[in-house]
Amino acid sequence: MKFRVALSNSTAAVAALSLALAGCGGGGGSGNGVGSPAPTPTPSPTPGSTQLFVPPAQEALSVADVQRVIAQAVGEAQARGLPSTIAVVDRVGNVLAVFRMNGANPNLTTSRFISFLGTDNPRNGVGAQGVTVPASFGAIAKAITGAYLSSGGNAFSTRTASQIVQQHFPPAPITPGLESGPLFGVQFSQLPCSDFSSRFDPFGGAAALVGPKRSPLGLAADSGGFPLYKNGVIVGGIGVMGDGDYAFDPNILDTDTDAEEFIALAGIQSFAPPETILADRISVDGTLLRFSDARIGGLSTLQTNFAAINGTAGAVVPVTGYNAGAIIAGTPYGTEASGIRPAAPAEYANRDIFVFTNGVGTNRYPPRAATDGALVAAPLTADEVRAVLEEAFNVMARGRAQIRQPLDSRIQVNISVVDTNGAILGMIRSPDAPIFGADVSLQKARTAMFFSSRFAANDLTAAGFASYVQRAQMFFGTASALTGSFAFSDRANGNVSRPYFPDGEVNRPPGPFSVPIEDFNPFATGLQTDLIVPNLLAQGPIGCTAAPATPGAPNRIANGIQIFPGSVPLYRGSVLVGGVGVSGDGIDQDDMISFLGGANNGGARAGNGLGNAPRAIRADNIVIPVGNGTRLRYVNCPFAPFLDTNQQNVCEGL
Repeated sequence: MKFRVALSNSTAAVAALSLALAGCGGGGGSGNGVGSPAPTPTPSPTPGSTQLFVPPAQEALSVADVQRVIAQAVGEAQARGLPSTIAVVDRVGNVLAVFRMNGANPNLTTSRFISFLGTDNPRNGVGAQGVTVPASFGAIAKAITGAYLSSGGNAFSTRTASQIVQQHFPPAPITPGLESGPLFGVQFSQLPCSDFSSRFDPFGGAAALVGPKRSPLGLAADSGGFPLYKNGVIVGGIGVMGDGDYAFDPNILDTDTDAEEFIALAGIQSFAPPETILADRISVDGTLLRFSDARIGGLSTLQTNFAAINGTAGAVVPVTGYNAGAIIAGTPYGTEASGIRPAAPAEYANRDIFVFTNGVGTNRYPPRAATDGALVAAPLTADEVRAVLEEAFNVMARGRAQIRQPLDSRIQVNISVVDTNGAILGMIRSPDAPIFGADVSLQKARTAMFFSSRFAANDLTAAGFASYVQRAQMFFGTASALTGSFAFSDRANGNVSRPYFPDGEVNRPPGPFSVPIEDFNPFATGLQTDLIVPNLLAQGPIGCTAAPATPGAPNRIANGIQIFPGSVPLYRGSVLVGGVGVSGDGIDQDDMISFLGGANNGGARAGNGLGNAPRAIRADNIVIPVGNGTRLRYVNCPFAPFLDTNQQNVCEGL
C-alpha cells in the first residue's frame, strides 16, 4: 500500500538491518523478467581518442510501437478492472499519445496525508498536498519520469523516484535517523512554469517536437511509470493513472501489489530496459535501488491489437498544451528535431559535447557574456563561460559514474552557467546524460548563485516569503544571512532545507527552509514548494516564482530552486558573478564537477581571479548551535573519482 507506515523508534542496529535488507534487492526486477536481454556492449574508447563517449543510436518509437504499448496496458487494465489513463512519451518528453479508457477516473489528487506520525493526518493547503488536477497530468508526469531519469546506463522508474526523494533513505518505518534521499526535492523540476522546458506547439513548425519538454506535475514518485527501450536504447516512457491517488511509497521493506504498476509493466513488454541496467543493479551508499514490485508472472495474457481496444475500451484524447489528440511517432534523440544534438565544430571543439537546439540548427544556449553589468564591476565574459563549461565537462569525462552500469562507466551530466540575474549564459551535456538533469542543473546553478547573493533576502521578501528570511536569520544567528555574507552551495542549501537538522536525525528541529516534519511529505518540502505552488500549473513561460524580474531572465530563480547537491557559486575574487550547476550521474560527482569546473577553469589559469568562493566565506564556516554544534557542508567530492589516475581527495585545498 502506498501509505502504510508504522511509527517506530530507530536504533543503530535497526538502521543497519534496514540497509542490509534494502541492499538485497527487496523486490526489484532483476531475475524476474522485467528487463529485456542486454544488448551487445559497445567497447569504451580510451582516453586520448577523438571521442570518449559513444552517442546513443538514433532509435525512436513508431506509431505502431505506441499503439502496441497502449494496447498492452489497456488489456491489463481491463483484466484488473481498473479503467485508466495511459500516456506515452519519447525520450525528450514529447507526448506521443494519451489514451483514456471508458470509466476512467478523470482526476487525481496529490497525497495529502502524513503517515510518519502513525496516523493519517490531513494537511490540505501545505505545499502541493491535496491538489486535484486531471488524471492525464499524472499519467504524463509518470511517463516523463521514466524517460527522463533513465539512460543507456540506468533504467529508473517512478518507484525508484519514490525511494530517493523522501526524508529518510531508504524510506521505511525502521529507518528514522538516516539522512534524506539523494535526490530529495528533484520532484519539483521539469515544471510547466520553467523558462527552460519547451512547450508543445499545436500548430506544428520546427519547435513542435523540440525538447526537453515540460511535465505537468514535475517528476512523479507514484508507481506506474517506466522507461521504454527499443533495441536496448532508451526511447521514452509510459505512465498509468487509474486510482486517482497520486502518492509515493514510504516503505521499501514490503512488496506492493499496485494495479497501476502492473498495467505499466504490461505496456513495456517488448520495450523493456536491459536487465543489466535496472535500478536494482545500482547501489547508492550500499543500498540497491528499486525498479518494480510488479512481476511478469502476475500479468494477464497480453493484448497487442490496438484496433481491438480503440474506440471500444476508450480513445486517444487531447491534453491541452501536450498533445492534440492523435498518436504520433517519437523523435529520435540526438537529431536536430529532438532539441538535443552533437555540437558543431564551430560551437565546441570537443566532439563529445551535446547542445540544446531550437530545431532549425541554432544552439539555444551558446556561451555568452553576462547580463548583469549594471550590478557587477567585472561580469562574466563569453570566453570565461566557455572555459567553465569546458573544464567542468573535462572533469566529468575523467570521472567514474555513480548511477550507471557497467561499473567504471564514465560520468555523464548536464552543465549550466548563470549570472547574478539568473540569465542562462551557457548549457551543455554529454551524449547520454539523463534528460532530467538539464532543468535540474539550471535550477542548481541559480540556487547556489541566489542564496549567495546580496539579493536573496530582498527578493524572497518581495515574493511574499519574509517569514523564511526571518527564520533563516534566526537560525544562522545573524541579520546578515541571505545578504551576500556567505557563499552557499546547493549542498549547504540542502542542509537547511530538510525537515530535520542535522539531516535525518529525528527529534531535531527543521531547517529554516523546510516545513516541520508533521507538515512534510514529498509534495510539501517548504520554501521550495511554497515558491512555485502559485505558478505550478501555469501554461506560459512566466517563470515559476514571484521573485522580482531581472533583465536577463524572468527572475533569478525562474524555474524554481533545487535542494540537493551539485552546484557552487562563481566569484571573481570576493565578488559573486554567477553560478555553475551540474546534474546527472551521482550527487557527489555533481559536486566535484561543479567545484573543479569553477576552480580550474581557463579564466583562473589566465590570472583574472575567476573561480570558487573564497574559503573564508563558504557556508562550511557556519556552525549551527544544534546538539554539540553542526557545521554546514559545502561540497562532498568522491574519494578517488577518476578513471585515469589514482588521485585521492581531489577537492582538498581548493
